[in-house]
Amino acid sequence: MAGARLLDLHPEGFQQTEGGLIAYTDAAGEERLRAEFRDVTAESVEPGWEERWREFHQPLWVGPVWIGPPWETPPEGTPTVSVDPGRAFGTGSHPTTRLCLELLLEIERGSLLDVGCGSGVLSIAGAKLGFAPVVAIDRDEAAVEATTRNAVANDVTVDVRHANALEAALPAADVTVANIDLASVDAVGSRLETGLLITAGYFHSRTPTLSRFSHLERRIDGGWAADRWERK
Repeated sequence: MAGARLLDLHPEGFQQTEGGLIAYTDAAGEERLRAEFRDVTAESVEPGWEERWREFHQPLWVGPVWIGPPWETPPEGTPTVSVDPGRAFGTGSHPTTRLCLELLLEIERGSLLDVGCGSGVLSIAGAKLGFAPVVAIDRDEAAVEATTRNAVANDVTVDVRHANALEAALPAADVTVANIDLASVDAVGSRLETGLLITAGYFHSRTPTLSRFSHLERRIDGGWAADRWERK
């Protein structure tokens, strides 16, 4: 639960250690953390902390898809997603991202809507796998900028939109992926016109309430869950 709360406050990402969660931030960020968490310890770090996250952004494979940072050379002959998250959430390494991509790999291709696109990993991977058209939506301007930039870098077409999915009109799609928090999944579910829905962004002890969809399967990784649903 603390990790999910920290992602909302610090979408750039954080480091998880045996001693707890570590976020590299400035004085304003520290103030936000103290307002949310009772147990916060601050320490000064050496110059260049803003780039230290790069040490933890390592390439990974999800099935046949390679995901890695732009400073790594991707392999040839396989779908690759080169992603620089910038100030948006998403290097591809989080369990919910991997679970969503695993589910996308196994379903029939069609149009794709990515709700809460972050840095665009799932949108770009979907386009690489043959989903089209692909629409990516996020209420965070940093996410819209990162997804747009990463789509261009990966030479794929993604319609990136700055909008609040809980209020704005949403396009119909054959497949929708919503890797967001549980409350937002519940809220956006009633607004979607989609045949298949993949949801994530919550712990395995929680389950979305989606009256318009039938549950097909659940996958769990590291305590996080992803679910696949079908429109009733």
